[in-house]
Formats: sequence, structure tokens, C-alpha cells
Amino acid sequence: MEKIKSLNINHISKLPRGPGVYIFYNGRKLLYIGKAVDVRERVSNHFQQPSYRDDIFISKINKIGYIPTASEIEALLLEAKLIKKHHPKYNIVWKDDKNYFYIGITKEEFPKVFLTHQPEINVLKTKSEYTGPFVDGKALKETLKSLRRVFPYRTCNFLPNKPCLWYQLGRCPAPCLTKSKTAQQIPNLKTEIKKETQKDTKNLIKFLKGEKNQVLSSLKKEMKKLSREQRFEEAGRIKRQIFSLEKVLRHSHIIEEETQEKGELENALKRIFKTKKEVERVEAYDISNIQGKEATGSMVTFINGKPDKSFYRKFKIRMEQSPNDTAMLKEVLQRRISHREWPLADLILVDGGKGQLNAAGEIIKNKTTVISLAKREEEIYMEGRRKPIPAKSLPRDVFNLLLSARDEAHRFAISYHKKLRQKAAGL
Repeated sequence: MEKIKSLNINHISKLPRGPGVYIFYNGRKLLYIGKAVDVRERVSNHFQQPSYRDDIFISKINKIGYIPTASEIEALLLEAKLIKKHHPKYNIVWKDDKNYFYIGITKEEFPKVFLTHQPEINVLKTKSEYTGPFVDGKALKETLKSLRRVFPYRTCNFLPNKPCLWYQLGRCPAPCLTKSKTAQQIPNLKTEIKKETQKDTKNLIKFLKGEKNQVLSSLKKEMKKLSREQRFEEAGRIKRQIFSLEKVLRHSHIIEEETQEKGELENALKRIFKTKKEVERVEAYDISNIQGKEATGSMVTFINGKPDKSFYRKFKIRMEQSPNDTAMLKEVLQRRISHREWPLADLILVDGGKGQLNAAGEIIKNKTTVISLAKREEEIYMEGRRKPIPAKSLPRDVFNLLLSARDEAHRFAISYHKKLRQKAAGL
């Protein structure tokens, strides 16, 4: 791993223009690690256009470390390696273990490659090797998609009876071929497929652990050895593999700059909900109960389009236990706004239709924008507008944000409700 270079926060203009990893320090203490397509621009945005998250620790930063990389993929892999090694405080605050991504490769005859959030839970009941944690799931999936062209791998849970489309596209070595009667008559076919599958997955996981140079060096040595042995067809395959890997590294664009996404999302929210202020903080609410028993309410918070679990809150309903979701919602909102120390949301989303919108409006009293989202037709109700808006007519990023916030509030309310029911039942 390259040595971390550092500079004072007053010298941001001296940071490199290009992909890499940056590190925020308070003295010797690592606060936060990030990756970027352009390190100088991304670090500058943290200070010039700070998000709510940035405001929590930006004043503590007195030194910036950085490591330039040759590609965006290498920045992604290096970020994962550094987070695993140093456990910086503010990466951990915003990402619990269930939200990080890990890549697993099963230890089988024909290894399978898969993604998971929790490597300690062995869903496949098979011994596996893992690498991670990775913060950016979208970039990781794009990386795997690119690398699958170089190192074809299996993703199916069980070998099918015949090759699928991934084999036709050259993305899978098709160990399922070994199951056919015809293939079983071909000498050494199973041995060859097994050898290639294991070699490719071994190179894949070494590459994902940041061992790019070792992988390329190993492939080049193998190519020269095959050429000396006049096994030119096999040597040609390795040569194409090396070329493809170098091409992936040079041309893969996997990192989407958060500031650009954030700006586009905020502008869309301001336009749709007719507000001049920035819409950075969204709170979503839901009620869970069975005939009024052990009723609970939830509040989840999304900041700049992403869930922030440090601001999640759960409520045990205090009112007389009767199946009245609207009254329960009003209680939760009343208790929420009584906490003046909690930052006020730019947008409040409640589950339901016009009735829930009116109930929420009675409590919030124009302190901020309130909307409701009805499940059945997926329609948005807004104050001052008679007809609802079909959620599917909204821009894709806004649609995804609102449904994600609504569904997360529902999940959080149900999980607390179940816990209370189990407690009441003495379980």
C-alpha cells in the first residue's frame, strides 16, 4: 500500500486532480475516509458545500491525508482496505455492519461469487472467503460487472442442467456443462473447467483485495510459460485476459460524485414541493399495531437521500389502546416536535392518504412541508393541492427516495412492535 501523504487544511488547492482516497484527521486520529473521481474537488466540496453530516465533524479537521490511484476501481478497493484497517469514527457512525457490502467466494469445486451485508451469517451453508467492507454498493456492483468479463465466475446457488445466458455471454465458466452425458464422455473436461474456475476466482478475490500488480504479474508469467511450451491458444487467452483487465482499469467509471447527485435531488424536491429552502433532511413516519395493542410509531431520517440511523426514533404509543392510526400518528408527531433539540426536517412524509395528511398538518402547523404517501395507489398527497400526484410520475431519484423512506419507516415500526408483543407474551 502506498504511503499516505498529508497537508494542512489551508492547502486544499495542492491536492491532486484525479481518482484516489482522502482522509480527514484530527491530529493523529482518523475521522473519515472517502474516495473520489477528483480528490481536490471532492475535498473542497466537503468544506464549501457541507452536508448536515459534514457539519458534525468538519470543524475538527486539521489535516488531510490522500493517496492518488491510477483508476476509480483502485480508489474503491483502497477505501475498503483503509476502512477495514483503521475503523474511522464517522464512517462507522453512518454505516453499521449490516449496511456495508462484502464479497464472498465459496470454497467449492466450482466457486460461487456473491454479495452479502453480513458475512458472519452463512446463508449458503458453505465455507466461504470474504473481502470487504465496501461502502459504495453501486460502485462495487459496477466493478464486479466489469471484472466478470475478465474473470468469468458462477453466481447460481445450484448448478442448472444446462448452460444459461451468462455462459453464452462469456461471463460464466459453466460448470453445469459437466452434468451432461456428452460432456462426461470428454476426457478431462471437468478437471479443466474446475481448474479454470478456481484460478479465475482466486485472481478475482486477490484483485479485490488490492493486489492488482500481483495478479497482472502472475498472468504475464503464465502467458510466457505457455508460449515457451508452444501452447499458443492458451497463451492467447491469457493475453486477452491481461488486455481486458488493463482496459477495465483505464476506462471503468464507477464512482458517481455525491455532490452532483445531491444537487440534482435537492433541486427536484424543491421544484415538486414548491419550496425555496434546501430539502436535505426528510423524516418519514409510520404506525404499527394489531387492534390497537402494543402500538408503536417510528421516525426515520434520510439526509441528502440516504438513511441516517443516528436520527431514527421509536415511540411506544401512550394513548388509550384503540385501533385509531390517525390519532396515534398525531400523538407521535406531537411528541416529536416537543423535542426542540432535534433538527427540524425540511420535508415530513407520513404513511396514508388525505386523512393522515390533514392530521399531520394540524400538528406541524406550517413549520415545514408535509406530504403523505398512500400505499394502495402509490399516490402523493400535498397540502394545498386537491388531487394526489402518482408517485411513478415523479423523477426516478425522488420516487426512490420517498418510497425508500416510507418503507424504512414501516420496517422500523414493525420491528419495534414485534419486540413489544414478544415482551408482553413473556418470550
